Amino acid sequence: MAYKISDDCAACGTCMSECPVGAISEGDIFKIDPDMCTECGTCADACPMEAIHLDE
Repeated sequence: MAYKISDDCAACGTCMSECPVGAISEGDIFKIDPDMCTECGTCADACPMEAIHLDE
């Protein structure tokens, strides 16, 4: 179960620089590659918008 970025994303880039495996890509709303995500939660902890959650 990988993390997913919701529509609340402000595309600030904070999560991208925190991801240890480079699973996050830029866009209007950033996206997490579920095949690369290690579910470490670093991105969710860093997100100031609280827009990142486990994709359940």
